[in-house]
Parts: sequence; structure tokens; C-alpha cells
Amino acid sequence: MKNYFSSNFKLGVLGGGQLGRMLLTETQKFDIYTVILDASKDAPCAQICNEFHQGDLLDFDTVYNFGKKVDLLTIEIENVNIEALEKLESEGLAIYPKPKNIKTIQNKASQKLFYVDNNIPTADFSRFTSLEELKHSFNNEAIELPFVWKSARFGYDGTGVKIVRTLDDLSNLPKGECITEKLIPFKNELAVIVARNKNGQTKIYPVVEMEFHPEANQVEYVICPARIDQKVAEKAQEIALKVADAFNFVGLLAVEMFQTKEDKILVNEVAPRTHNSGHYSIEASYTNQFEQHLRSILNLPLGKTESKVAGIMVNLVGEEGYTGDVVYENIESILEIDGVTPHIYGKKLTKPFRKMGHVTIVHEDVNTAREIAQKVKETVRVIAK
Repeated sequence: MKNYFSSNFKLGVLGGGQLGRMLLTETQKFDIYTVILDASKDAPCAQICNEFHQGDLLDFDTVYNFGKKVDLLTIEIENVNIEALEKLESEGLAIYPKPKNIKTIQNKASQKLFYVDNNIPTADFSRFTSLEELKHSFNNEAIELPFVWKSARFGYDGTGVKIVRTLDDLSNLPKGECITEKLIPFKNELAVIVARNKNGQTKIYPVVEMEFHPEANQVEYVICPARIDQKVAEKAQEIALKVADAFNFVGLLAVEMFQTKEDKILVNEVAPRTHNSGHYSIEASYTNQFEQHLRSILNLPLGKTESKVAGIMVNLVGEEGYTGDVVYENIESILEIDGVTPHIYGKKLTKPFRKMGHVTIVHEDVNTAREIAQKVKETVRVIAK
């Protein structure tokens, strides 16, 4: 087996945000030399990786030349130059997740078509090359209100998604390629993380439940275990495994789903990387998602995914009305509560709804943990000086 530990091996990561920062905790634990590429010199990873390069993740030459410096390449964000990855892979560089998987997932239209081709349950959708084409279909009554509009590319954290309820909502949308989905009346938004290594060994994390902020469309709370019927949880895990197998995936795959009123499970979308829905695992699981990502891309035996204790994650996002040097108000108050651990992402500037950190709450009882999470949410404020 290749020696990754305390060796000359170099792991390259495209993206130096908070996911990269939390991954670095694990590469440091294993003493794996880690090289990061990010567009911002102030990226959360910049000061703490072994080697940092500043550059555009969507620029062919930048990504290609970066890939030449490392022995294995992974991502912490999927908006990267695929052509450069395909060339590097053709020249023999190991890249996980595989470029063809990232390419499919990058585009929400091709991602949805993939589900249809592989008999994976998903909401009914229509695909449009432009906003004009969408308006034309609407005017000809080919689609009806309300529906969910999604930009085909570059959506994240609530951007690139809008519920269209009126004709006026259509006029403010971006003009590019998009999809529309039938608005599903659902009970719960769920997520399942699947880890899969090159040998095909697979491990699956417990189903989590996600509660969203109504305005920002961002996850506010991730609750593990999800407070759902065991049969529904098993169905969700089964479908997540089916998705990972259909992709022949290597790495960590986060599968976001809807639980409908009739307890059907529909796949919403996937992320080919560590994910917000798995942050609880740092404190609550036997093997956290970042360590598991390393194990899977390095083709090491996968770790135990069960939780030791119930875990809830609360996102810390910039408060509305504040932009500037960040201040975490009342953080000392939450540190007085047993089982509460804050994670600060190293972003010096806050702005409304920017993800600045998260807090994990662990407790033997998930409902008690949820009550504490509410208290944490109401206590900490992410504001500016």
C-alpha cells in the first residue's frame, strides 16, 4: 500500500474554504502533506495548510498546472474547471471524485437526467436553455404555477433557487440555462452521506433532518438522527446507496432528499464532497465525514459511521444589517452549556447570511439537543464591529 503518512506524498485540494479547513484537521492528524488552491489569499485554509496557491478554480491553466504539483487531487467545491481535470486524469493523475461525476453534478439539468436514466426517484422537472425559453413555455401553458426555478450552474447556499408563485417572480430571474421542478408538498428535507472507496467498499451515515431558514433558503439546523419512522430512514439510505453505485462514485457523496406527505423519498440533489449536513459528525460520530473523505479517496478501509450520541448542528451566519469585521457576540454564554462546541471558519469579514461558522450540540436525547440548539441560535449573534 502507498505510504501517505509522514511521507513525500502530496494531496491537492481545489478550494480552500471552510470544508477544506475542517479537512486539514484530519490531514494534520494523519500527517498528510496538503496543498490548497483557492482564488482568495484570505481563504480559511490559507494560513494553515502545508502549501497554498492562489488562483482561479475555473481557469484551465491554473487548475492544470496545480494538478501537476500533487500526487492525488480532490475538491471541496464542485465549481472547478472540468477540462483541466479530464486532461490531468488522461495523463495519469488520480482524481477523486472522478471528473465525469463532478461534470454531471455541476449541471443541475444533467444531474436530473442522470436520475431519470438510472431509475432514481426525483421530482418531475423541465429543462430550459434560457429564461426566454422558460417564459415561452409558461405563456403557452406548458408549465404552471407554482414551481421551483433552479439555475443549472453555480447555485449554492440558497442562491440559484427560487419558488415562482407569480408572473412577477419570473421577471427577476437570471437569463441562463435553468430547470423548473414541480413544487413538492413535503414533510421533511433529509440527507444521507455515503462514503465509497476505489475497492467499492461502502459506508453510509445515519439519515439527518434539515430545517431551513425561510428567507435565506439556507440550512439552519441539521438533526441527527432524523426524527422519522425507521422504515422511511431505511428507504432513504437505500436510495442514497443506489445513487452512489449508479455514479460508481469514489469519495464522499451527500444526497439531499424530500420525504413527501405519502412517505415517498425523492432525490433533490447531490454534492460530491463533504457537506454541511455532515458537520455534526465531528463531535457525534465514530468517524467524522472529513476523516471518512480522506479514507475513501486514499482507498483506505472506511471507518464506522454510527453516532456515539445525538448531534445537532446550528449554522452561524452573518446577521442582516451587518457588514464588516466580524464579532461573535455572546459566544462565551454558549460555551457555558454542556455539549456545545463552536467551529469558527476563519472568515474575517461578515455580511448578511454569509456562513461564518457552526455550533454542534451533542446530547443523549435528540429532543433535548434540539432545545439547546434553539437556545444557541437565539444567543449567538454574528455581527460587525
